[in-house]
Amino acid sequence: MIKVGISIGDINGIGLEVVIKALSDSKVYANSIPIIYGSSKAVSFHKKTIDLPDFQYLVVKNAEEAKPKKVNLINCWEEEVKIVMGEKNANGGTYALKSLEKATADLNENKIDVLVTAPINKDCVRDAGFEFPGHTEYLASMSESEDVLMFMVADTLRVGVVTGHVPLKDVAALVTKEAVESKLRLMLASLRQDFLIQKPKIAVLGLNPHAGDRGTLGDEEIEIINPVIQKLRDEGELVYGSYSSDGFFGSSNLKNFDAILSMFHDQGLTGFKSISFDEGVNFTAGLPIVRTSPDHGTAYDIAGKDKASARSFRNAYFLACDIHDRRKQYAELHKNPLKKQTTKK
Repeated sequence: MIKVGISIGDINGIGLEVVIKALSDSKVYANSIPIIYGSSKAVSFHKKTIDLPDFQYLVVKNAEEAKPKKVNLINCWEEEVKIVMGEKNANGGTYALKSLEKATADLNENKIDVLVTAPINKDCVRDAGFEFPGHTEYLASMSESEDVLMFMVADTLRVGVVTGHVPLKDVAALVTKEAVESKLRLMLASLRQDFLIQKPKIAVLGLNPHAGDRGTLGDEEIEIINPVIQKLRDEGELVYGSYSSDGFFGSSNLKNFDAILSMFHDQGLTGFKSISFDEGVNFTAGLPIVRTSPDHGTAYDIAGKDKASARSFRNAYFLACDIHDRRKQYAELHKNPLKKQTTKK
């Protein structure tokens, strides 16, 4: 059974609420072993706050002791910690890091198979000594991956970004031929390995309004993006564009592609979340390990009010397990190429 490590995120946010709600249904972990990296005191506090007193879990000393058919919990700290629901403070960052560091250490040592991360607040973890813009960059550094792809997934809707957590004023300089090509190749590889799509079809969005309007509104499409698309097309890849982002997400053309590559964070994620809010998953493609997370943040405004939906976290949990299995299938297919004949898109 797949061992699923869960980091709890900011203890003052909705992270533990969505974890508890998702794992309150034993069907979620019927074929896996969930392991929460946190604190039994914090879990007890949150389950009382959202009125789920019957939520049960088993405290274990390490991942090796985790039991099937149970929600397992590893205490990453023993001290009493003041939890103030909805408040952005130092504790939120400090204990989010304790959880994340223990979970990733176990992931790195193959004590767990996949990792699902609950939301952190970037300011809080930075104040606690976190040197990375987010989970994605941290895990890339930890696994010594040269490049990774933030890949948002909701069923058949998949959106990746060339530039991630960077200020908008820096985006244009970071959209280079090398960056666009690298992200496209990561996306193609992930679609094949993680989603078992043999011949993926990708739409590439432009950087400028109306995709530059043939150079009238910017020349990045002509000089950078379109040449990379043509290079991959010449290699036989089904890569198309560049498309104007404002019309693309609302058009029927959306359904013709297996994935979309956007140039910057809000360009891709605004369209993605408009279509799949409360359902989407953030998957980090290009890592040797499997990591997913819900597509929302700490949501301080509703923390402790029993209003948070667990759907995105539950989908993140399932997707992590599915990708783990698909990677095994992909490896098996490439050991025995004859099996590829039975693989469907």
